[in-house]
Amino acid sequence: MSSVRIKSVVRNVVEKSDGSPEPFLGLEDLASGTGRLLVNELPLKAAEDSIRHKSGDVLFSKLRPYLAKSHLPQVPGTGTAELLVLRPGGLIDAKFLLYVTLSQPWVEWANTTAYGTKMPRTSWELIGDYRTWLPPLEEQRRIAGFLDIETARIDQLAAAREVQISALEERELAVIADMLSGGATSNDGRATGWPWLPNIPPAWSIGPVYAYFSTELGKMLNADRASGMNQRPYLRNANVHWYEIDTSDMAAMSFEADEVNRYSVSPGDLLVCEGGAGVAEAAVWDGRIEECYFQKSLHRIRKSSALPVEWLMYWLRFAKSCGVFDAGGNLATIPHLTGEQLRQYRIPIPTEGQELVRNTGRSIDYMAKVRRTLGQAQSLFAERRQALITAAVTDQFDVSAASGRGVDSA
Repeated sequence: MSSVRIKSVVRNVVEKSDGSPEPFLGLEDLASGTGRLLVNELPLKAAEDSIRHKSGDVLFSKLRPYLAKSHLPQVPGTGTAELLVLRPGGLIDAKFLLYVTLSQPWVEWANTTAYGTKMPRTSWELIGDYRTWLPPLEEQRRIAGFLDIETARIDQLAAAREVQISALEERELAVIADMLSGGATSNDGRATGWPWLPNIPPAWSIGPVYAYFSTELGKMLNADRASGMNQRPYLRNANVHWYEIDTSDMAAMSFEADEVNRYSVSPGDLLVCEGGAGVAEAAVWDGRIEECYFQKSLHRIRKSSALPVEWLMYWLRFAKSCGVFDAGGNLATIPHLTGEQLRQYRIPIPTEGQELVRNTGRSIDYMAKVRRTLGQAQSLFAERRQALITAAVTDQFDVSAASGRGVDSA
């Protein structure tokens, strides 16, 4: 199989914007691995240092976290300077080039050639040496047409799974809302004054978190503690997600003997993320590590009443979905849930929380299993999509013979 360097058939065009408002493409607007936009319409923007492109150019992200992001724009516009503008020459079809940039060998080459420490990125000088199979134009267009059809089938199946996943999330929130409200309505309940949870049973009360739980913020990390003598594993917000704690990537720092009670976690403790995109995400520690601690990015919650910590966990889940912890509408602000804020939040207090939590937990566990199965299917679709693209643009099979088989057997 003969191959050519991509830079022999493609030019990297760097044309700065003249400052006029044009449709602007950011990395956040691109789906990974598909070439598709995540938005219906790009915003008009006069962005400094933006790069102009035209219809028929292929845009590829040179930033390592986004190396699987490519796009073939239908209209001229501008984009972030983190995009390489690849303009096909007369020997390569634009759609074929797009699929080349979505293939596994291309992404691996881009990853290998990325340089830098904090935000590694590749460059045209490096990625331009990538070698690709280049059949005649007619064959390139036939391959691109085949991939258009087959990837559309995969995308259709993935979209159906996504609808199911979204429906499960809505069902989960509905189950939690029913638990937190005790099934009360405006006809038979007590008004709370909260638009997102308007009624609770008359026999229930409302009280602050501090009256039912004790809270503690974890230990701050610094250079001395990271290299101290008494190194112990600790949990940080990256380990905590809704209902589960991931201990596959644990860090360690020094904890002294007098800090054990304050900063250790015990089975049954609730850990809550203090800030960032995962603010308020919470899970119960199961004691899988005998001696474990927690960092300042987490709150540790312990029950000081009969109310189980899972009640607060489910309240946090529902409250976040309703925007209770949003950062005042300022998207540039990183949201935080301080210890004082957490203690002062008022929550519904049921007459019997254990049974409600137990029943809700069973329902959510079942939905989580179904969601994991659907998520695995989505991963398989993504793998199948890239494998199909890779095989087609590297001459691993004849698309004419393969047409019509596609994903039906996947």
